[in-house]
Amino acid sequence: MSRYYSGPVSDHFDGTHFFGPVKSGGKSLGDMLRWQFSGKRAKWPKLISNDVYPLPPQRVDDASIGLTMIGHVSVLIQCGGLNILTDPVWSDRASPSQSFGPKRVRAPGVALADLPPIDAILVSHNHYDHLDTATLAALVARFDPLIVTPLGNDTIIAAKVPSARIAPIDWDERIALHGLIIEAEPCNHWSARWTSDRNEALWAAFTLHIGDKRIYVNCDTGFAGGWWAQRLIEKHKSIDLALIPIGAYAPRWFMADAHMDPDEAVRVHQMLGGPPTLGYHCGTFQLTDEAIDEPQARLSAALNREAIDGGRFRTLDPGQGWVIG
Repeated sequence: MSRYYSGPVSDHFDGTHFFGPVKSGGKSLGDMLRWQFSGKRAKWPKLISNDVYPLPPQRVDDASIGLTMIGHVSVLIQCGGLNILTDPVWSDRASPSQSFGPKRVRAPGVALADLPPIDAILVSHNHYDHLDTATLAALVARFDPLIVTPLGNDTIIAAKVPSARIAPIDWDERIALHGLIIEAEPCNHWSARWTSDRNEALWAAFTLHIGDKRIYVNCDTGFAGGWWAQRLIEKHKSIDLALIPIGAYAPRWFMADAHMDPDEAVRVHQMLGGPPTLGYHCGTFQLTDEAIDEPQARLSAALNREAIDGGRFRTLDPGQGWVIG
């Protein structure tokens, strides 16, 4: 049985493991060694200083939506008087230990002490660059937010942060919070905290419904033919704002089923009807082979090729804000 979740068999859970219609992850040790010893990893700088930007407001109560980039896929979303964090990671390393593993090259764009009150946290899955229990513990101690996360991840969080208020959620389920509805959506990914617990917890994207707006938040996915994007737009008909990953994609033979590249991200932007889109999952932790600035350069080239206004699909520096509406 799964060590994280016990529940009925479904079209994406076999009683022990979660799965999707297109396989993701599951590379062999030989594949991993072939990648790690290929010698094709670009050299990243050890540290990049952030520019200084105004701190986010305490609340956004009008009809606009405010985004503030923290780093990687950690973003502060402000709308309808609520403050929501996505996959918050303030730790120095995306790793089981702060002694080894990918080390951040840019500090968080907003210090924990400078955050406005946090009402809800979205945790998309259990990889260490997305589920950081040290950060969650600090946020829970200060704000007592509701943590919404796919099935099984609640067990991982509760073991380290026993006082956390957690709402586990399955694909297509909804959670209501002060006028906000958070809905879990399928995406093409996988999960693991160790070598022996692969896919024993679920992964998901989210749609935030607030008033008549729909904000789509996808923190990590492979393109896989775009089945999940097609499913999303058939289900909701329109999306008003999208957050989608553009980085950690090289080499493609190893990463394609789990991480989109910028060209695929632009295809998803088009499939969703071209809403204002934030590209992220790049520029903070070196997880893969591409250069630190390559995702933004390739995104710009793809947007030019498709004649898409660069103001519609942006990236943000840590601390930088974007007001939509």
